[in-house]
Amino acid sequence: MPSGINTKLQQWVGSKRDEASGVGRKLWQPLHKFLQRGHKVERTRVYVLGRQITDGLLFKFAIYAILTAVAVIYLQPVLYMISTSLKRNEDLFDPTVTYFPKVLDWENYRIAFKGLKYVQALWQTALVALLAALFQVGSCALTGYAFARLRIPGKKFWYFIVLLTFLVPVQTLVIPIFVVYSKLGWLNGPLPFLIPALLGQGLKGALFVMIFRQFFSTLPKELEESAKMDGSGSFRTFVKIMLPLSRPAMLVVFLFSFVWHWNDYFEPAMYLQSGKFLMMANQMSQMPANLSVAAGNAITAPNLIETQMMAGAFLVILPPLLLYAFAQRYFVEGIERTGVVGE
Repeated sequence: MPSGINTKLQQWVGSKRDEASGVGRKLWQPLHKFLQRGHKVERTRVYVLGRQITDGLLFKFAIYAILTAVAVIYLQPVLYMISTSLKRNEDLFDPTVTYFPKVLDWENYRIAFKGLKYVQALWQTALVALLAALFQVGSCALTGYAFARLRIPGKKFWYFIVLLTFLVPVQTLVIPIFVVYSKLGWLNGPLPFLIPALLGQGLKGALFVMIFRQFFSTLPKELEESAKMDGSGSFRTFVKIMLPLSRPAMLVVFLFSFVWHWNDYFEPAMYLQSGKFLMMANQMSQMPANLSVAAGNAITAPNLIETQMMAGAFLVILPPLLLYAFAQRYFVEGIERTGVVGE
């Protein structure tokens, strides 16, 4: 019986019971108790199952169980990394030591800090990632606005070319690109990462153009029509009206670009070979040798320097983790508003 009807019926029976006296009151009493018991059962059912399938306690418990399982899958490698980075070498061979080392060995972080040349690699990687992200935000926003709003001869063809650059792996073009950069004298420096980003390409540049095109396509055309009536040109309309409205897309592109430039391994390995300009991903590939030298020994067995390697790996991923921890709310909101998953 629906809870509303049950409640009204219970009130009616209760009023009749109160009006009756003697034998009549005794006759109404069992029915009133039965309706009260039914109301409690209905309330319990609604609490557990919900009025709709998404309202009940059972559904919420299932959702939290799934999210907890997914969180454990993603966090387990990070927890293992942190735990191993604080172990001593003898703890690696002790079967009783799993996640909690007997003694926290912070010496591993000192060796990793020195072996990675962390200060130099940190500011140089941060500089490249930050500038490349800012360049891609500006250039890809302008390109995406042009594809979404402006009338350009052969616009569909050129947009197909942009999509093609996203689909073709960079590994297939690395030899001619390397030759061009070598002739321009850009190798062993930040220019191979910054100049393409400034021109709307670079790492995942085509994807960022697609994100901005998707966002600008959702804005009402009346904004541009009002700007034209006020005598504003296309570029001024973009700078004064459209670009401020695209802050969610700008934030998404900036965070994606920053993290992907920070984690990129292939391009630094190709373009940085002299060791003068350091990138975090490049240092990761040389971590075993660097850590052995920093530790003052020639040990190359992986299990003997595993603790220092885990400490170095955690130092490498720490800045993006901190960035995401502070910007996750804005990042999620930006993804929801820009429709990154596609049209």
